[in-house]
Amino acid sequence: MHASLVRRQLSGLVPPKIASPSILSAGKGADLSPLVAFYSKLPKGPAPEAAARGIKGRFFNGKNASASPIVVTVLAIFGLGYTIDYQMHLKHHKNHAH
Repeated sequence: MHASLVRRQLSGLVPPKIASPSILSAGKGADLSPLVAFYSKLPKGPAPEAAARGIKGRFFNGKNASASPIVVTVLAIFGLGYTIDYQMHLKHHKNHAH
């Protein structure tokens, strides 16, 4: 890989003002103290779960995940289509017998 690709991928890990090339290229452990101080202040452990909101958070994520919204939507579309078809069929029989 090219150095620029590696630098671009790792740029989010180390803030640019703390890990400047002059500090890192010196080779002394004391010069890395700002970097160590920065990372020691970061929270430790796993990140807390972000609460999803809306329909996705309510029905598809978490402990109460289910497919009920999908089933209800399919049944509602079927029911609406059946109702429209039935009404059109009744209009057909109004003036014409089979």
